[in-house]
Amino acid sequence: MKINRLIYNDLVSQIEEPKISILVGPRQVGKTFLLHELEDEAKRRGLKTRFFDLEQPGDMISLGATDKEQFDAIASAGQVVFVDEMHLLKNISHIFKAIYDKKLKVKIFASGSSALEMHKHLKESMAGRIIMNRIFPLCVSELKQIESYNEEDSMVYGGLPGLVNCAGKEAMIRELNSIVSTYIAKDIKSLIKEENIRAFNHLIHLLAQYQGSVVASSNLSREIGLSKPTVEKYLKILLQTYVCHSLNSYSKNMSNELKKSKKYYLFDPGIRNMLLKDFSLVSSREDAGVLKESFVLLNIIRQLKPNMEVRFWRTKRGDEIDFILLKNRVPLPVEVKSALREPSIPGGIRIFLDNYANAAGAIVFNDDIVEDVQYAGKTVSFQNLFSSDRIGYLQQIS
Repeated sequence: MKINRLIYNDLVSQIEEPKISILVGPRQVGKTFLLHELEDEAKRRGLKTRFFDLEQPGDMISLGATDKEQFDAIASAGQVVFVDEMHLLKNISHIFKAIYDKKLKVKIFASGSSALEMHKHLKESMAGRIIMNRIFPLCVSELKQIESYNEEDSMVYGGLPGLVNCAGKEAMIRELNSIVSTYIAKDIKSLIKEENIRAFNHLIHLLAQYQGSVVASSNLSREIGLSKPTVEKYLKILLQTYVCHSLNSYSKNMSNELKKSKKYYLFDPGIRNMLLKDFSLVSSREDAGVLKESFVLLNIIRQLKPNMEVRFWRTKRGDEIDFILLKNRVPLPVEVKSALREPSIPGGIRIFLDNYANAAGAIVFNDDIVEDVQYAGKTVSFQNLFSSDRIGYLQQIS
């Protein structure tokens, strides 16, 4: 079945925008699907289009070998041109820049799964000329379009669009296994030495195992048997191929907070469970709390605006909060709890609100309770776990 993506209307509005629209995100989140949907819309408007899939040898050859040939091919291909997997063309950002600067009447939509080189070029040469669109796995609001949708499944199998048409859960697991294998085979083999593939795999599995925990690269390096700089290089690859999110510690005014360690979260619950080889029900798992915490974080990340970021809070004394949302530098603590029988404010939130007078309040995501309570002159809002994909506080840009 076809899922209507929430970002689609935003992308459609960019057809008339002369800036180059870039769709970025990990493999299999639906970037190519969205490009084809946009091409169909452009055709409905009577616009001439051309689609270049750079993983197809024929399309790559048709662009030519030199920068000039590629410039001419893209600039003359149509009124709306689509370039899928743009990072496979070495100088593509320079070509896009030249097309934009000459004010040619061609709109370009492009996608990429690897940011290692792409982002370096985009930042250096494309400032003010691009619109970046981050594409994520399907969220709850999108998954609900599936007639057989089960909320718990989104924490077990994730939200990759390719799973929507799988016939049963065994087929979903096979699809997830294929996606993990493709990432290693296509993206990673081109970025690190062949002999280090096993160590890289070890790192990904450790991150899946330690998801939601505070870890330091020095500890990871000891477990894997690689140098700290090498581990940090591999972590950078995971971040820049959009496979992993990292959170820094929030630190202000309290000297005993953790400064150097980070939390890491893989981009999709299904990918993490594939690495762990565990697709059992959430209710029966020892890491159920991690699954729910990760689910909320991934929903938060997709809603962040340019004036927002998310961190975690933990002190050396042991006080902690899962996430700190920062909006215009004003903190909003967010905690994820499971078995709450009443709206009891977690101790970490009480301590945080006592010490940070500028906090905007707090949110406690949980399974059952929906209620607002007051503490220290602030509203602590208890909300359902599955409402985390539409947090009102994050929807307001100001």
